[in-house]
Amino acid sequence: MRPSSRIAGRGGTRGAIVLACGHRPGHYGDGCELGKAYLTYSLERPTVAASFYLVAGKATDSVTHGFLPAAARLGLDVVLLTDRPAAHAHAAGRVVECDVSDFRHIIDRVEGEPAGIFSNSDFLQAPAALAAAYFGLPGKDWRATARAKNKGLMRRHLAALDPVFSADAFHVPPDAPYPLVVKPREGVASEDVFLVHDARELETRREDIAARRSDPLVAEEYLPGQLHTLETLGDGRELRVLGSYRTTVSPPPFFVEERLEWAPPPPETPQILAQLDALGVGFGACHTEFVVHEGRARIIEVNYRLIGDHCDFLMADLLGIPLFERILGVHLGEPPALDVPAVRGHAVAEAVIADRAGVLRAAPGPMELDDGAVRLAYLPQRAVGDPVALTRTNRDYLGTVRAIGPGQDEVEAALARFRSAHEWTIT
Repeated sequence: MRPSSRIAGRGGTRGAIVLACGHRPGHYGDGCELGKAYLTYSLERPTVAASFYLVAGKATDSVTHGFLPAAARLGLDVVLLTDRPAAHAHAAGRVVECDVSDFRHIIDRVEGEPAGIFSNSDFLQAPAALAAAYFGLPGKDWRATARAKNKGLMRRHLAALDPVFSADAFHVPPDAPYPLVVKPREGVASEDVFLVHDARELETRREDIAARRSDPLVAEEYLPGQLHTLETLGDGRELRVLGSYRTTVSPPPFFVEERLEWAPPPPETPQILAQLDALGVGFGACHTEFVVHEGRARIIEVNYRLIGDHCDFLMADLLGIPLFERILGVHLGEPPALDVPAVRGHAVAEAVIADRAGVLRAAPGPMELDDGAVRLAYLPQRAVGDPVALTRTNRDYLGTVRAIGPGQDEVEAALARFRSAHEWTIT
């Protein structure tokens, strides 16, 4: 496919795309699935130079190794807007300081007419969507981004389809259906998420959380079942399922994601698609976490951006498609390329998780290798010498091992050999 470089808009060809980046880490290389080369895009240069505005908070591997290289392959010139310019000193192109949490500041920093506005951040979806709407660009409905990010608002909006008890954690009625899960209303990475069994335990947990952070907390009904993800890509007219992971989490009261295993979407997936439609989710990438129990699928949370924690790159490898280019293409207003190839083989992303606080004294560096028919990749999320604070969240990841192979047995054996051959030491 060779997408057109001319994007229709006021005054003809638009000259930029704005990208608001995410907060989760990931890695994207030039790898391929079992020796098959990636498909790539090329983009003819427009007569008006196309600047690519990347609006970023934290520096993340998903942007650094995913969307930025994809933008380069599309021939886009990059301008990076961020409230943390020092963190993005590595980025190619200009870096411009900006309050990226405010859509008005994003609009003010854009020079000329941008070709698109894109966000891969939980926190920047709404300002990016509002800025896109201001310029009349393809983008997400800002109301849908607000519903996805605010867990209390999401529950109220889905009440007719899937009623789930949810309340302000400081105003939980006496007849609440314990056990409950207390968590930040707009939190990420399983931070400050706890299972509580009664009102006394709820009080203890919420006071402990409130001592560390001031943002609102919610208490939700605990939803039992097998945890899955649903990875989707839409163009505002059609929503395609890219795939699904089956997720293993740590024992309660914590909810650390320990590993994600590629699996066919469960039969109950249409229930989740109906709930996403009700939320207004249908443009760009979306990562939805849900449980299935006794034939019922229930959303845990909606992350209206691409999956992170290196699972985005595992998915790109496994599908053998230019995933990051496809996502950017939708935001550029290009004809959608939503076809999803059939997957052959098995894939797992397994986190190496700290088991104590201290300093990371020994750990392997980034690597890619073949173990028989299994292709392995490891990317650190902590460097040797980094302090480690045990949080019982996804922030405890030291790194992630990704494995793709012809079958489950081969993949599991290769993962076990990799773990036993390397050492992670914290003292």
